[in-house]
This record gives sequence, structure tokens and C-alpha cells, in this order.
Amino acid sequence: MNEKRHRFDWSLLGCALSGHVLYAPDEAALRGRLTARTPGGTTWRCLRCADFVPVPDGTKPPSGPARDAPLVKRGAEMRDAVLLRFFAVERWVRGALLLAAAYVVHRFEGRQDELRQAFDQAAPVVKQVFGKAGFDLQHSKTLELLQKAVDAKPTTLTWIVTALIAYAAVEVVEGVGLWLLKRWGEYFAFVATGMFLPLEVYELAHRVSPLKLVTFALNLLLVVYLVWTKRLFGLRGGKRAYEAQRHAESLLEVERAAAG
Repeated sequence: MNEKRHRFDWSLLGCALSGHVLYAPDEAALRGRLTARTPGGTTWRCLRCADFVPVPDGTKPPSGPARDAPLVKRGAEMRDAVLLRFFAVERWVRGALLLAAAYVVHRFEGRQDELRQAFDQAAPVVKQVFGKAGFDLQHSKTLELLQKAVDAKPTTLTWIVTALIAYAAVEVVEGVGLWLLKRWGEYFAFVATGMFLPLEVYELAHRVSPLKLVTFALNLLLVVYLVWTKRLFGLRGGKRAYEAQRHAESLLEVERAAAG
């Protein structure tokens, strides 16, 4: 059994999510390779998944010179788009959590006495509940940070709010760039994510937790994935080699070469 039959087809996923991409090139030889007559009518070959798709008689896909055909994401590039958009959503979730944290800190500015009293009452209960569940919060960094926030001066809280909002803005911009699949977004994501990796390593060296490990693994995966697959900073031929690979994997380019 051929292993290729068992590989996940990212092109089919793209067509399932956003529909087939059909095109009728003006060049007769190329057009003949992209269309076929069947007992059920005329079919045209999808530029993404390469399947022949039936169209109603008397109609045809958008047409024009082959050079004007859409350059469709397929195969590995379709996989890249799905994964990068996953990271984009993950960045937006982080941004939303940071903004929520900024709101909470801002909400309690000037009301630290109330917050300190609530914290002192809740902390023992929280430690006891989580302790029964197997979590040791006696040396929890999160509780330590909350304690510091409660005891901080109003001006310090203002700086904390500002830093949280700035961090959230970075995450949102990073998510936008990744979602739009822009080259600048890939560079921005690499820099914004990579600059925090040493800090994450430092944190892991002092105390390991599942959340820290997952966060570090995701960030490291994104950085390595961007550099290798997107050929950032001139790696593996840089942008020119990446664009050449896109054209080489284009179904229209393959069929044009065969027709010639």
C-alpha cells in the first residue's frame, strides 16, 4: 500500500473550508489539460486539490492568460497557512487575557485596602483547595505576584497596567500578521516571540510547571517553524527561493510545463 495515500491532504482541507478554485486559461493546450468531458457534463480541475469539479453546462470558470491565474496555496503551503492561523488565534487569546489582567489591576487602583483584605481571606482557602487536588501553592509564583501587586504603590500599578496593555498590543499585532500570512508578520512574530525565549528558559531553570513547558514549547516551535519553512533572514535561499518553491508547486505551473 502506497504511504502517500495515507498522508493528510491539506489541499483538500483548504477546498473544504473555502471551496474549489477553478480557472480557464486562454492557452488552448493548457486549457485542455484542466478540463474534461464526462457523461455528467463538463468538469474543470481545481487549482488547489487537483480534483475535477463539475460545472453547469453553458458556464465556465473565470478565464484569462495563464500568467493572471490565481496563485493558490496548496500542499505544504496550505499546511503553513493553517498552522500559522492557529498561532494567530493563540496570540489573540493571550492578548485578550493580558487586557483582562490590565483591567483587573486598573479596577483595583486606589482600592488596595479592600483588595488586600480580600486576598488575605481568600489565599488560605485557595491553597487548601488546590493542595487537596495535588497542587503545591505554598511557593506559587502566581500568588507571589498577586501579593506584590496588592502591596504595590499606585504608581507601580499604573506601570503594570501600561506594560500589560503594551504586551497585549504586541500579541494582537503578531496575531494579525500571522493570520494575514504576511511576510512582515512572520518577521514580527519571530522577533516578538524570540525575545522572550531567554526569559522563559530562565523561569524554567528555576521552577518547572506544565503551563510554562507548554508555553515555551509553543513559542520555540513557532520560531523554528518560521525560520525553516518561511526561509527568514535569507535561510535556505530566502524569500526568492520561497517564492520559486510556491510557483514550482502550483498546479497551473506543472500543467503548463507538461503542455509545453
